[in-house]
Amino acid sequence: EQRGLTQPMFVAKVQLLGWDLSRETLAKIESQIRWVADCELVCLAKCLRAPIDALLPAKDQLPKSMRVFFRRFGAS
Repeated sequence: EQRGLTQPMFVAKVQLLGWDLSRETLAKIESQIRWVADCELVCLAKCLRAPIDALLPAKDQLPKSMRVFFRRFGAS
């Protein structure tokens, strides 16, 4: 949103970088249903022209984020 991109526009930009991302997959990433691999994170950051750190939870939110992640995906 901050970049003025719709999901289809963003997906097109990512695809130009070589990642065959669908709008549906992007929606799952945005709603935290799908995790993002490290190489995908690099691609997202490049497409957004943002540092990778800007896409990660703040340091003080990391423990809570990890608890939510593991609760959602069934890992203990």
